[in-house]
Amino acid sequence: MHKEPEPPVLWSFRRCPYAMRARLALQVAGIDVWLREVLLRDKPTAFLQTSEKGTVPVLVLADGRVVEESRDIMIWALSQNDPQGWLRVMQQDPAEAAAFLDRLDGDFKTHLDRYKYASRFDAAAGEYHRQEGASFLGDLEARLAAGGPQQNAQNETGGLALWGGAMGLLDFAALPFVRQFRIAGPQWFDSRPWPHLHSWLRGFLDSPEFASIMHKYTPWQPGEDGIAFPPG
Repeated sequence: MHKEPEPPVLWSFRRCPYAMRARLALQVAGIDVWLREVLLRDKPTAFLQTSEKGTVPVLVLADGRVVEESRDIMIWALSQNDPQGWLRVMQQDPAEAAAFLDRLDGDFKTHLDRYKYASRFDAAAGEYHRQEGASFLGDLEARLAAGGPQQNAQNETGGLALWGGAMGLLDFAALPFVRQFRIAGPQWFDSRPWPHLHSWLRGFLDSPEFASIMHKYTPWQPGEDGIAFPPG
């Protein structure tokens, strides 16, 4: 009798923006995984043996291969199945996609961390890092505004998008980090002249897609497979 292969294993942490975007891609691709929630202050030995980097997300494929970066997890999942065309930007404008993701995961994430956790670094520098992060967010506002009515007409949800008229890889790679930037100072964020960015983020936070990746799970224990994800 043919035995179905075991689903991949996703080591994850609910509030980690990197893990969020990995879950978003796995969900939209319809790829079933065993989700293993990690308690970051008490990381399981099995997790650390899987990946020396010790940070989530980590995806262990059925053939034993390990995918350790969230961007790579997104692209792997969508390469298996991309019903909403999230990878169009990679196919039609790969240089633009790479440049955007490099800036997001590089400079912007650095400024986000030093703004959000200013007390751990240099509290006096927190304002500087907020302004540097805001420069990137201002660029997102301009990209979203540039779409205008044509963009909204192309997007079945009527929403805003960073590229190509419909939300895809760039949007869902960035949104968890924009959410985190807002959490660091919601009143300041909401007071900025970024109407398109605010609407874009609000649409994401109010979406069933976001709600379904944010279920609370108990931490994984040795001997367990994990939690079936996406939720049925």
